[in-house]
Amino acid sequence: MSEGQDAARGFGARMQHENEAEFQARQKLAQKLAQIKHKILVMSGKGGVGKSTVAVNLASALAAKGKKVGLLDVDIHGPSLPTMLGLENSKVISLQNDIMPVELGNLRVMSLGLLLENPDQAVVWRGPMKISVIKQFLDNVVWGELDYLIIDSPPGTGDEPLSVCQYIGELDGALIVTTPQKVATVDVRKSVSFCKQINLKILGLVENMSGFACPNCGEITQILPPGGGRGIAESMNLPFLGAIPMDPQIALAADMGKPFLQQFAESASAKIMQEIIKPLLELN
Repeated sequence: MSEGQDAARGFGARMQHENEAEFQARQKLAQKLAQIKHKILVMSGKGGVGKSTVAVNLASALAAKGKKVGLLDVDIHGPSLPTMLGLENSKVISLQNDIMPVELGNLRVMSLGLLLENPDQAVVWRGPMKISVIKQFLDNVVWGELDYLIIDSPPGTGDEPLSVCQYIGELDGALIVTTPQKVATVDVRKSVSFCKQINLKILGLVENMSGFACPNCGEITQILPPGGGRGIAESMNLPFLGAIPMDPQIALAADMGKPFLQQFAESASAKIMQEIIKPLLELN
């Protein structure tokens, strides 16, 4: 047999081995994801719209209903969930190839922020490294049986949300967060286009910072041009799930590291968030 034939046979054997390893990895991931009933991506077209705040509080609201909820932070460069949940000093436990998420009652949390030695450390990574970490979060984190996995992605339509969608395969859908003004709703259209291109169902739009809720009387005063979220939902034939006002108590709860819905459950804003999760509770 010639050297060329030997090389070709060796190359073919390596390719077969790699394909078998990839198939086994896919099978393992599919078995793990089968334990999770509903998988929901929270995304936004633009940064600064309070997407992570919405993701944390929706996950907390579902957990308060007795649901087993996982909250996965794939915002690699700005992992804010540990701060918002008071987990800055918490560390995940690794057992061989398994990573145990941090547990808060019915809520299980995983974020790159829980793995950094220094919370001020900048994550200077290109796409392949970010994709590798997201795969590890899905492959190696021991989520166990969950009713919901809420995935908080960074703004835009780049590596992180695309990797989640391609690697998980089937999600229940995306929940898109915007603020009322045109500069934010213009970018919402890009998020909607992203979902349509990859055949991801849109569960609905949430308008955040929709007016200012007075902490004394509860009256809502419009600061930003109102109605942008509802208007774009109507124009694009999308479900509009609700409008959350700017509420100083929401910011206070986030800075305290305590879910807003636990601290201020009787507030008007909390009741709005409870209404927003109703379609999620009705998922088959």
